[in-house]
Amino acid sequence: MVIGCSYKPHSAVPIGQDPTPKTVQCGADQLDKLLPLLKGKKVALVVNHTSLVGSTHLADTLKNLGVNIVKIFGPEHGFRGDAADGELVNDSVDVKTGIPAISLYGKNKKPSAQQLSNVDLLIFDIQDVGTRFYTYISTMHYVMEACAESNKKLIILDRPNPNAFVDGPINEKPGQSFVAMHAIPIAHGLTVGELARMINGEGWLTNKISCELEIINVQNWKRSDGYSLPVKPSPNLPNDQAIKLYPSLCLFEGTVISLGRGTPYPFQVLGNPELKNMSFEFTPVTIKGVAVKPPHENKRCYGIDLREVEVKRNIDLNYLITMYQAYPEKEKFFIPYFDILAGTLTLKQQIKDGLTEEQIRDSWKKGLEEFKAKREKYLMYL
Repeated sequence: MVIGCSYKPHSAVPIGQDPTPKTVQCGADQLDKLLPLLKGKKVALVVNHTSLVGSTHLADTLKNLGVNIVKIFGPEHGFRGDAADGELVNDSVDVKTGIPAISLYGKNKKPSAQQLSNVDLLIFDIQDVGTRFYTYISTMHYVMEACAESNKKLIILDRPNPNAFVDGPINEKPGQSFVAMHAIPIAHGLTVGELARMINGEGWLTNKISCELEIINVQNWKRSDGYSLPVKPSPNLPNDQAIKLYPSLCLFEGTVISLGRGTPYPFQVLGNPELKNMSFEFTPVTIKGVAVKPPHENKRCYGIDLREVEVKRNIDLNYLITMYQAYPEKEKFFIPYFDILAGTLTLKQQIKDGLTEEQIRDSWKKGLEEFKAKREKYLMYL
């Protein structure tokens, strides 16, 4: 046997530069920066199941290190992330740590002055997916406002944005809903840390008050990098494909089209019982902790399967236009919630009028250019 060897030169690496890609370090991973800020302090956490240090929850990590955690605030889906979309989350005591857990989803969306009276500072650490209607950023807004009103410092442990692009119509009525808090496009391209800086800088809190912020930045990540989340950010975003499709598909929450809630592949399929000319089929059912009475429950839906499609880095309107054109009763296609999700009355009318995706996108250009210019001074990552 003869073995032939040949030399193939490596691509050049500048002297002193490590050719090995560095691991992304979220804010929570950098305990050397965080722990000195907590020494001797009574700490409250605003966290959920994504608040991990490695594979261990931030609350468990800090408690084991002797940090005095006096209470935990949980957003939509709860502190441990086991409540379905829109499901009421009650106050409780965390079984594992014995720490009081207060819900910020339901009637109480903002910590009260009384709830903060025995707290020195708060930590916000929740994985976001970069869209205006994902409610974790609304929770952050109210937490910032409560901190500003009670003179409490807020530490944000930043995490990458898996949909770090800017696209979609600008919200024309900020504050109209918990899914429409800010004058930003559907995909804002910011991390939660950057958005918090923008909320402060643009005076978006009540009476233009400002929250004292300290942000522990993500290390070894830039906006153009992809980012695969280590844990699903909410019950109906189970994988990278659903997360990538979410900015485009969430608008279907304001229509009669099911986007797969109550199936093993939410935010990866589209359908309705009336679309019998489409070949793909699925039947939504109640799944405890994931989907309670989903749209078209126990009815066979016909539509399209997006589990294997290549997802564009923009708001893809082709899905919305296609399903509207295919639906037989067009006057029933949209429900009032659509306008809140879109942030404008214009998008619905443009689709009804038969505008192409290119024509609709052209109408966004001016607003997006102005938003990008405004957000520039708040960016912390390339």
